[in-house]
Amino acid sequence: MKSMLLIFISLSILSCREPGKTSPSENDKTQSKNILVPGRYNVAFLIMEGTYNTEFTAPYDIFQHTQFRENIKAMNTFTVANSREAVTTFEGVRILPDFDYTRDSLPPIDILVVPSAEHHLDTDLQDTTMLQFVRQTSIQARYVTSHCDGAFILAKAGLLNDMVSTTFPTDIDLYREMFPHLQVKDSVWFVHDGKFITSAGGAKSFEAALYLCEVLYGEEIAKSLAKGLVIDWDLTQVPHFIVR
Repeated sequence: MKSMLLIFISLSILSCREPGKTSPSENDKTQSKNILVPGRYNVAFLIMEGTYNTEFTAPYDIFQHTQFRENIKAMNTFTVANSREAVTTFEGVRILPDFDYTRDSLPPIDILVVPSAEHHLDTDLQDTTMLQFVRQTSIQARYVTSHCDGAFILAKAGLLNDMVSTTFPTDIDLYREMFPHLQVKDSVWFVHDGKFITSAGGAKSFEAALYLCEVLYGEEIAKSLAKGLVIDWDLTQVPHFIVR
């Protein structure tokens, strides 16, 4: 009787699956998240050990929410790192990257986001593979954005040589010292010069992301995205600097 019961349970489990299919592996589940909707902007977030939560999650939230607005070219949001292993943020959150930029075939990247990370002022600036990825991606990207000390990565990659930029307020002096040839703007929340948008970071990462949405979609959509996150958005009230 017991053996008949086991056979019945086994058949019941199998009947729940599609013919010829087995349960998805963990790798398959990860891959399923990487299905990009055609016709959208592809937005890549560069993450690494020690990435700060806010500079990553603030623009991610804003950009991902474009998928819930009608009649616009929304954004596919995904993460890239130098491994598929979990990345631990400075605050201790573990994130599984969607793509490994050292091995995977990446989709075309329209917008590259470089959040700040714990070692953006020292060892990350020696990561030639990462810097080359940023450099190469920026060639085809429509926009490249940084938050807080992410600007140090863009500067080290040589992308801000002819641009005006900014970074985390208390790191402005170090930024100027490390890159004395740069044109640096302080006392603003973000700077837009060409395809580059650099922000002071922290909670002001929301404003920089909303600004890019206003550039792409207009004021009404930007205010709608802000409202969904309980943010008062009025560009005229935001300290910023636009070159071109």
